[in-house]
Amino acid sequence: MSTNNKKLTSYGDPGFSRFIRQAFNRHLGFDPEDFNKPVIGICNTKSEINRCHSHIEPLIEAIKKGVLMAGGIPLDFPTISLGEINTSPTTMLYRNLAAMDTEEMIRAQPIDGVVLIGGCDKVTPSQLMGAASADIPSIMITGGPMNNGEYEGRTLGACSDCRYFWQEYRSGSVGEKEIEEINAALAPTAGHCMVMGSASTMAVCAEAMGMILPGGAAIPATENRRLKHAIETGRKIVELTEKNITPSQIITRNSLENSIRALMAVGGSTNAVIHLIAIAGRLGIELPLHLFDEISMTTPLIANLRPAGQYQMEDFYKAGGTPAVLKEIESLLQLEEMTVTGATLKENLKDVTVSEVYRHIIVPFEKPLHKDGGIAILKGNIAPNGAVIKPKAASKSLLKHRGKAVVFKSVKDMENNIDDPELDIQATDILVLQNTGPVGAPGMPEAGMLPIPQKLLKQGIRDMVRISDARMSGTAFGTVILHAAPEAAVGGPIGLVKTGDIIELDVEERKLELLVSEKELERRKADWVPPIYHERGYTRLFQQHVLQADKGCDFDFLLAPVKEKTEK
Repeated sequence: MSTNNKKLTSYGDPGFSRFIRQAFNRHLGFDPEDFNKPVIGICNTKSEINRCHSHIEPLIEAIKKGVLMAGGIPLDFPTISLGEINTSPTTMLYRNLAAMDTEEMIRAQPIDGVVLIGGCDKVTPSQLMGAASADIPSIMITGGPMNNGEYEGRTLGACSDCRYFWQEYRSGSVGEKEIEEINAALAPTAGHCMVMGSASTMAVCAEAMGMILPGGAAIPATENRRLKHAIETGRKIVELTEKNITPSQIITRNSLENSIRALMAVGGSTNAVIHLIAIAGRLGIELPLHLFDEISMTTPLIANLRPAGQYQMEDFYKAGGTPAVLKEIESLLQLEEMTVTGATLKENLKDVTVSEVYRHIIVPFEKPLHKDGGIAILKGNIAPNGAVIKPKAASKSLLKHRGKAVVFKSVKDMENNIDDPELDIQATDILVLQNTGPVGAPGMPEAGMLPIPQKLLKQGIRDMVRISDARMSGTAFGTVILHAAPEAAVGGPIGLVKTGDIIELDVEERKLELLVSEKELERRKADWVPPIYHERGYTRLFQQHVLQADKGCDFDFLLAPVKEKTEK
């Protein structure tokens, strides 16, 4: 009998555990001795409900080929698959559950290494969180972005254009027939959103931190190069397993800073701020918000990608993808960090060149689109622990603004009243949405891009300052301030704002202030009533243990002890 002792199921008799395992595993067709080779788990998130993962079965088969070629034994296993469009109330409510599923299945099963295959917004960070905690040899691959959509000669991108054209439909500028034709063209192929939304952003960040093979973030879902990339990923995980290179050796403080640099250089999603903090927390590394701001102010935005720019992931791929961006900002990176190639980032970038043909997509470091990065951190008495904004996707005229607050107490309140013809609102006012944070919603939905009131849309208004403790999709745009911390539902000052209050925003000065006296705020706070938690199940657990946005929204009991702090 095999003497393989990998994580034996407990029957009170180790010999019997090995005996019964061998009996049942014969069904797979392998010889018992095969299981003495590196056993590679493939974390399978295939789902028809999660359409962004409906196409990954051929990728799994390609990964298996690579594992077998390298002398390993591939076994795929299922975990939670989270799709933005079909998950209620929001996938963010379940990101931590997916991370726990990933971690526990890696820990529980007799595998030596694992391939994480995901793609949609919350799957990539949840898998990285779980793998970081389990800390066995791991590598990531995504399903890849969709191809560009097209409508009457105009390139379409899901879901920036979902939002743009829906707003135009609400304004009356787009009719019923046209909106239906646009709808049919928005998501034309398999894959995740093809703009630099959260899915593409997290793929770029994962590649920059060293967890995806070079170039993997941008390969379209439909390209045959993605299958080749999957085979290479299968080969590489066997090598990582034999060398025992684990996530904790790759995801370090320095590699996370590289990831933040990449985030800023591509104008990526604000959601990445929360996810990177959560991934770091699993390894005992603190990433305070001020670090994101400092890195942003010293990182040029060089990738001309929607929603902050003009082009999409298919174009980004042709221009060289993440390696080309990293090569351009090489002087800003920590180059000695280990990656899943088994080599350092410096070695990976040695032979990378940036095509001059695509300089309109990835511009030179010396001639950036903007001298600073795509995200700014704001502070003030509305959000003493911080809030985020994506200035490059906002209206320049609104980045310094003072206006009257128009407050909605919840998403339901907003839905019921935003288009009320009697709503007292002007274009210069500031929309404020409360109780949509991690605890309050619960789950911190992507409701932060508050809709412009219909009566203002019909006047030609397309942007207003909007503030909330919610998130917004990485595909969204506008002068939108998000993640206000602490949130309203835990007593945060954003919950004390009343309609008619004056709010002052100054992005350059990183300031967000409610112009109400401290005495008045204290009086309002005395009247604050805590929310009622859900009565049972996972949602109750979530509300009781979720951390605030500035801490990554992970569960307090899943963080590793802090080993690396950043002092202000």
